[in-house]
Parts: sequence; C-alpha cells; structure tokens
Amino acid sequence: MVGVTEDAIDRIVQEWNRERPELDVSVTHVLQRITRLYLLQSASFAEVFGRYGLTFGEYEVLAALVRSGPPYRQKPGELVSALVLSSGAMTNRIDRVEAAGLVDRLPDPDDRRGTLVALTAKGRQVVDAALLAHLANEERLLGALSTAERRQLTNLLRKLLLSEPFAMLDHSRPVRSDGRVTDQVARPRRPPKIARNSKTTGHNQLGRRA
Repeated sequence: MVGVTEDAIDRIVQEWNRERPELDVSVTHVLQRITRLYLLQSASFAEVFGRYGLTFGEYEVLAALVRSGPPYRQKPGELVSALVLSSGAMTNRIDRVEAAGLVDRLPDPDDRRGTLVALTAKGRQVVDAALLAHLANEERLLGALSTAERRQLTNLLRKLLLSEPFAMLDHSRPVRSDGRVTDQVARPRRPPKIARNSKTTGHNQLGRRA
C-alpha cells in the first residue's frame, strides 16, 4: 500500500508465519495493534494529566462530576456506576482528589449516613484546564486519520465492544439468566454473610452445626 510502512506488529506476524506457517495468526494484526495503541496512549495521557498534578483515573472522577451538571455533586455509588470501578478503588481516587482540594465530601441531605462528593472551585478550574489539554492531545493522536476514517474506526470498535465475546467480559453489563447481556450498569455484589461462632448454638462460621 502506498504511504504505509511496516510496523512492529507486521514483524511479529512475519516471524510467526515463518516459524509456524500452519497457524493463522492474522488476528494478531488487529488485537496486538489495539494493545500497543492502548499502551502508547496511556503513556501520552499520563504526561498530559501529570502537568495538572493528576492521574487519568483522578481526572475521570472530576470529569464525571462535571458531566453530572450543576451543582456537580454525586454519591460515591453513582461515581462507581459512571466509571465502572469497585467501591474500594473509587474510595482511593476520591481520597486523593479530596487531599488535593479538588473535591469535598459533604453530608447527604437525603441519607444521614451517606455522603456526597462535590467538585470544589479549584477542582473545576483544574479539570477545565486538563480537559482542553486532553482533547488537544487526543486530536494530535488521531491526526493521521481523516474524519471519515475516524467515523469508520469508531463504528468498527463499537461493533467489537458490543459483540458477544467482549460483552461477556464486560462486568459493567450484567448477563441475565437467559444469557443475554443487558445495557444496565452492574452494581457491586455484597459478599454473603458468614455466621459467627456461637457457644450457645454450637454453629461454626459456615452456619453448620459443629
């Protein structure tokens, strides 16, 4: 093809074709490139968000609050659903951005035991600046593709993400009893309760009589 040169993945495929010619390794052309693009993209994102004292994960929390609209407050559980994280991972991210003065934890007026994560004025300023730099960087990363090519690639990647093999791996989209994947966001499941030892009942921790 005119204007297209070989990359590292081409060389990997050529080596497999030489050593194991009986195997069809053509899938490597697609998936290994996706993996390599992810690694390079992640390094690029880290450099951009590092200018603002953020990781990409911390930016995601701030961006989710902005996208929620005024007054830019959400329950931790809503952020878990928006970003498809475990509650523990979300707590760690909130702790870090709170320590940096980018969010506040406020009491939830609808739940005496609950809290709200609220974007601070400093947080809004930081996320707005980081967003502009992030979009400029994404535009730079996709600069080799035309508008039509980007649209085509978007459609192909969406088709892959919605296909059964990937949908079954996507824990944010639970599988129903009939095997179909839903578009709802999964809620973290609570671990089963384990009964404590009891001298009066003689039950062990599994709830069985000792």
